[in-house]
Amino acid sequence: MTSIDLSRHLRHGDTVMWGQSHAEPRTLIRNLVEQRSEFGRIRIFVGIGLSGQLLPEHADHFDFIGYGAGGTTRALANAGVLDILPVHYSRLPHLIRSGALRIDVLLLQVSPPDVQGLYSLGMAREYLVEALANARVVIGEVHPDAPWTFGGPYLTRDDFGLLIDSDSPQPSDKPMSLSPIDEAIGRHVASLVDDGATLQTGIGAIPDAALAQLRDRRDLGIHTGSIGDGLVALHDEGVITNSRKSINAGLSVAGVLMGGAAVRRFAHLNPALELRGTEYTHAPEILAQIRQLVALNSAVEVDLTGQINSESAGGRYVGAVGGIIDFLRAAGFSEGGVPIVALPSTAGARSRIVPRLTSPVSVARAESCVIVTEYGIADLRGLTLNQRIPRMISIAHPDHREAIEREFHVSRLSL
Repeated sequence: MTSIDLSRHLRHGDTVMWGQSHAEPRTLIRNLVEQRSEFGRIRIFVGIGLSGQLLPEHADHFDFIGYGAGGTTRALANAGVLDILPVHYSRLPHLIRSGALRIDVLLLQVSPPDVQGLYSLGMAREYLVEALANARVVIGEVHPDAPWTFGGPYLTRDDFGLLIDSDSPQPSDKPMSLSPIDEAIGRHVASLVDDGATLQTGIGAIPDAALAQLRDRRDLGIHTGSIGDGLVALHDEGVITNSRKSINAGLSVAGVLMGGAAVRRFAHLNPALELRGTEYTHAPEILAQIRQLVALNSAVEVDLTGQINSESAGGRYVGAVGGIIDFLRAAGFSEGGVPIVALPSTAGARSRIVPRLTSPVSVARAESCVIVTEYGIADLRGLTLNQRIPRMISIAHPDHREAIEREFHVSRLSL
């Protein structure tokens, strides 16, 4: 296993960042953890965790900060050692550029170089693009299985303060298991997607269930934060052509790849795919140009007036503000667009359609989304507050509807 001395590149008080999910530079992370007592105290900015290499006990020398608590990062949040930066995804590049979120050291997983000696950022661009332009030092980990992807920027060996070969395998494929509830929600969501639509999807079972129902559509396009197995399958079947996109026609645009070997094979040297930075994928001025934008996102809970919580459950931080408003607002303004929030009607014995939110309002009711559960669709666009209440109750679990309505009216001081 590769052992690298990172001490000459890191200083006490530094903030370190790396790619999330499948873009994690696992060899570098392992060495950082093993050598953490040598750096003094440093801060780690984390995204969606996949490898689980960061543990709560590493808070002995690390301060953890993140925009959310996705994947294995949730263990840090549950242990109370993750400090949340509640920010719209579209704002992250500005925070890095302005120095409000200072990034001193950037760890990158990169692809092997092409014939011109250029390294691709491989599985992710996202906020890494801005960090690359502002970090004091960039340390690269060349992974033989990382795809060479288009979208830039591309790096030469001279751009790295240190460049190593990875000794860590890429994560193995884990097929998504869809429940009957996921499939029912997916069917409802699919009914809202017309031929020629441009899709943005979040991650998880519900987006995959919806995508599986779109095999009979034609000429769909992609402009999204992440691309995974579900979108790649639609590419392979000819459903996604990007031919009708109002911008980037012929191209799938995303920020990060989240998937196994099939996703990497699809992405490698594919000129029909561009990975771009968050300043492009989530930018209001870019999204405003997309017609028929269908944005599919999830939530922890939604109240009867359409307020959405995508962050906390039971007093624990489990999600993020993320890009939900960036895409829902854009889809709401898009000609022919549909802003969708989909979620199961219950979590265990608890209803996720609630009289009042139990945690912060991540999305205000003024955004007027289309809410979907396994029991149907509540299109809140153009509805008054009083009109929304019966629509939302109709998509709650039948066992909870009466109690939800009763509690709402008993506690109702004002809408």
